[in-house]
Amino acid sequence: MYTVTSIRKLKGIFYQVTLDNQEKIRVSEDLLVRFRLLKGSELTAEKLAEVKEQASYDYGLQAALNYISYQLRTEKEVRTYLQKKEVPLEDRHKIVARLKELDVLNDQTYAVSYVRTQIRLSDKGPSNLTQQLRKKGVQDDLIAEAMELYTPELQAEIAARTAAKGLKKIRGKSYRETLQKLHLNLTKKGFNQDIIQQAMDQLEYEIDETQEWEILQKEGQKLLQRDHSKDYSKKKMKIKQKLYQKGFAADLIQQFIDEEVLDEK
Repeated sequence: MYTVTSIRKLKGIFYQVTLDNQEKIRVSEDLLVRFRLLKGSELTAEKLAEVKEQASYDYGLQAALNYISYQLRTEKEVRTYLQKKEVPLEDRHKIVARLKELDVLNDQTYAVSYVRTQIRLSDKGPSNLTQQLRKKGVQDDLIAEAMELYTPELQAEIAARTAAKGLKKIRGKSYRETLQKLHLNLTKKGFNQDIIQQAMDQLEYEIDETQEWEILQKEGQKLLQRDHSKDYSKKKMKIKQKLYQKGFAADLIQQFIDEEVLDEK
């Protein structure tokens, strides 16, 4: 037999029950009443095992309810959280089942809410959203259903807005490199090529020959200062390659070579 020597109130709905063998058990108020746990109460080994089993479940359930009270969570997130809280696997299964029964844990609801929020607040494309939902453990059929909210029209609108915003941040790049950076950024954000092309076509951005030449000169001078090679042909070829990689037109590059590099020879 085991005897309850003290009962102490903890935060929330839990109490700490101490036994005569110095073992401490965290139990809910409901368990105190259900098992009539009072100071001086005696428990058989079987009854104590039952209290412990129910105490673990109660603690896990309360922890999970607290975890999902701040924001929606997926089943995978809740299971991972309970595992970190060292809740036994069997109790984790029971807790998840109970939360689903209460309809406070629903991956379909989560997916729909997530997609709606991201459409409203972020600049992420559908591929990005799909990937994030998969990481959170949402099944593909639920993801596909939620992604129907992200219509092609919305994708085109958000992609165009993102491209225009990105254009304002790019400075000192060639016309072609600027477009490449914008295209790459939209790809990374998860938009498909058709949507990206629509966004690029809507950009109010045309090449400015004067500005293009000024940017090329700055880039070319930087390359000249860095390259101290005495082999003129290799130096010329290297500068040509670097400038071409930066998106400048071949005729402008040759003009720079003729005007600047030849002068150094």
